[in-house]
Amino acid sequence: MRKYAWLLRVLIAGSLAGGNVASTAVGNLGLQLIDKDAPSSVDVELVIAVDVSYSMDEDELVVQREGYAQAVTSKEFLQALKAGPSKRLAVTYFEWSASDDQKIIVPWRLIDGPESADALAAEIMKTPVRRGSRTSISGAIRFAVPLFDQDRYHGLRRVIDISGDGANNEGAPVTVARNAALEKGITINGLPIMMKRTAVSMMDIDDLDSYYEDCVIGGPGSFMLVIREREKFKEAIRTKLAMEVAGLTPAYRIVSVAESEPRVSCGIGEEIWERRSRW
Repeated sequence: MRKYAWLLRVLIAGSLAGGNVASTAVGNLGLQLIDKDAPSSVDVELVIAVDVSYSMDEDELVVQREGYAQAVTSKEFLQALKAGPSKRLAVTYFEWSASDDQKIIVPWRLIDGPESADALAAEIMKTPVRRGSRTSISGAIRFAVPLFDQDRYHGLRRVIDISGDGANNEGAPVTVARNAALEKGITINGLPIMMKRTAVSMMDIDDLDSYYEDCVIGGPGSFMLVIREREKFKEAIRTKLAMEVAGLTPAYRIVSVAESEPRVSCGIGEEIWERRSRW
């Protein structure tokens, strides 16, 4: 466990995301048994799903893109990569907004050290930043799930890393998409972005962290990190990716008041949008 101590110290210090960490562990890890020496075997197949909906400010989109590019070349990320049994992972990166708006920025890539990590970062940064329209988390999850069957890699874990600054307001219900992914043994982790101190539009919700915990994330070892401060944005991305590669979860979790019932309506985004359309 000493090889993970560096990451645990980061979590205990509470230095990321303004000290706001939430996690949800669901059952055992349920790892697949594979030959770690096979050429196509990896420690994790990671789908990075990044929100570019209209609610994201243009500077947030730039910082977010830079954050992921810097994260995959960071010391923390590369240390986590070395800690795995095969010391390699497969990753793909796409941006999403509306239910029919998903764009793959980086197709599946094998990352096995600094050189391939640098190439991934360069590929992330070379595509112009764009801004979409509606917010369909369910659309992003539904787009992500078949990607695991389109790569040639076999991972011990399959993870969707989904960021976002708002609730699902278009497409299928988010819980339907989430549950379909969980049935396939996929873990969904979250990065809710809550940097706006108060709601600045009628589509914002104050408890996006509870929404993500109760309605979005799930699966073996699932967790989320909350970003509340702009200066912590890149740090949170870096720490979260390192944790996903190492297969770690935060040292503690925030437990729902009523574990069986969501604290926030999982249809709140659709409800707000419907009220807005009536005006």
